[in-house]
Amino acid sequence: MAAIDDLKHLLAQDVRQLSAMADLLRDEKELLSTSDIKQLQALTDEKNAQLEQIRERAKLKIHALVAMGFRPESGNPSRFIAAAGLTELHQLWRQADQALTQCQQLNQNNGRVMAHMQKRLARLSDIVRGASSRQKLYGAGGQHTAVSSSTILASA
Repeated sequence: MAAIDDLKHLLAQDVRQLSAMADLLRDEKELLSTSDIKQLQALTDEKNAQLEQIRERAKLKIHALVAMGFRPESGNPSRFIAAAGLTELHQLWRQADQALTQCQQLNQNNGRVMAHMQKRLARLSDIVRGASSRQKLYGAGGQHTAVSSSTILASA
């Protein structure tokens, strides 16, 4: 069936591209530690281009699945493929899903690093501007909170 072959081809492309994306995300983590803005921008442009290709392929995969009899409202495509007894296709689907999960985790880690760097930069900017005259403590949620006269440190 042509739709099955198309889906296999699309999934194989996903696995290769998601592996390359994971490499880019690892490179991004390294660049974040060096704060090389030019290289980070070039890497971000590459990531965006790859993400666009992955999104376009996702649309093509849905079309191929529908041609095979899958109905999007029926649930998870992985179950549909497994129920159809398409072992090789199911293995490719799982590989692509695992690669996507890995990329999501790497991206979340890099996002946390960036958020930490932004907070640090904001605090440094406050110090330079002289706006950091108020003491700060950690609040219940682990976030910095400014100490004010309304902050209760203890009660009797």
